[in-house]
Amino acid sequence: MRLILNVIWFVLCGLWLAIGYALAGLLCFVLIITIPFGFAAFRIANYALWPFGRSILPRQTAGVASVIGNVLWILLFGWWLAIGHLVTGAVLCLTVIGIPLGLANFKLIPISLVPLGVQIVPSGTPGSI
Repeated sequence: MRLILNVIWFVLCGLWLAIGYALAGLLCFVLIITIPFGFAAFRIANYALWPFGRSILPRQTAGVASVIGNVLWILLFGWWLAIGHLVTGAVLCLTVIGIPLGLANFKLIPISLVPLGVQIVPSGTPGSI
């Protein structure tokens, strides 16, 4: 079932989301000082390609730099991304077929808000969100 949902997601949503996050990551690399945000954008792009069967898990080794980076990310990008995923998910949930895709959009909200200090793990990993 995950494979079918991932293929549908990839065709309808995932490819465009991943391209957008990858372009944002490239822009962050060009600006040099935002390179950590670039890595986060590429991690989100990877997650946006195939979200079914994977979850996010806080890293135990994340430190103060992750917290500061996440605050900056939320102020600059995170809240826009979260609102975008929330609105898109709500619209997708209006149809029966779109409900799993809408739920996947809701699943992207936490990592779009705080991408630093988390890791993407297979679903069912203890402690995963």
